[in-house]
Amino acid sequence: MSAHPLLRELKLTLRILARNPSALIGGAVIVLMVLLALGAPLLAPFDPVKLSLAERLSAPGAAHFFGTDELGRDIFSRVLYGARISLSIGLLVITVAGVTGALIGATSGYFGGRIDNAVMRVMDVVLSFPSLVLALALAAAMGPSLVNAILATAFVMIPKFARLVRGEALSVRELPFVAASRVAGAGHGFIIRRHILPNCLNSAIVLATLTLGDAILIAASLSFIGLGAQPPTPEWGAMIASGRKFLMDQWWYATFPGLFILVTVIGFNIFGDALRDVLDPRIRR
Repeated sequence: MSAHPLLRELKLTLRILARNPSALIGGAVIVLMVLLALGAPLLAPFDPVKLSLAERLSAPGAAHFFGTDELGRDIFSRVLYGARISLSIGLLVITVAGVTGALIGATSGYFGGRIDNAVMRVMDVVLSFPSLVLALALAAAMGPSLVNAILATAFVMIPKFARLVRGEALSVRELPFVAASRVAGAGHGFIIRRHILPNCLNSAIVLATLTLGDAILIAASLSFIGLGAQPPTPEWGAMIASGRKFLMDQWWYATFPGLFILVTVIGFNIFGDALRDVLDPRIRR
């Protein structure tokens, strides 16, 4: 496919998204969070890990917009830097899970038969466990660290992509241009890479957008129970875990990181729902 059709497809998608209120709201939230994360070094008024015991547990005010924690660290600064970590976690998880799951699903759907049956049964076993419980067990087995939390979260997301792409591959492999490639002598790897995967891309992108919020939530949950980011890393889930001990009197400590998680996840979910509608072929006609 040439660059011109791809460019036209992108322009059409953007035009449809621009007419969708949900896409605009969700997209605005995502853009805002990305800008806050990228601009954290410029926007944060304090070092996120610098201690100031004289100002510990200060209420929100002119000096500290979101107050301070039990060590006097500025919560606003920590929340901004936490956006960098949480968004990076979400992107890494979705990239690893999406690429791995898409390759597994495309290969399974293309070959079918015993290979497909064996691969899907393994995916069913993984899906039979609640995502958070399985991620918790894996992270606990590997040890508490941010890298292990990312790997555990990515692992539980792989079956979602694998099953989706496998379903698309089962229909794409029967199309005439795939049969023509086989007749022309193209290898299995070439067909999967050039025909199967590109035709599953739209569905995978929609799923990635919808599950990115879930990835952030699961990673934050692992940090909340001490299996993810470790102190003094300014991660939203870890901040809520520390702030819950002071929730009755110092409400701001856990509230602001929680609000940022809430807004970010809702933004991705709203945008993902809108993107799913926009990429529906029936709407694009």
